[in-house]
Amino acid sequence: MADTGISLPSGFGGLVSYKEEYASKFMLKPVHVMVFIALIVAFRIGLGFFLG
Repeated sequence: MADTGISLPSGFGGLVSYKEEYASKFMLKPVHVMVFIALIVAFRIGLGFFLG
């Protein structure tokens, strides 16, 4: 391999850390989020029927 003399930095050098466990006040399961979104959509459709 040819040596071009160009030296590039090696990125972040291991300074980036991704925490596996994230502590939050709101621990929601994906099912709860999907139900909440479905309720918002149903509410919006209901408003369209009653007010539109």
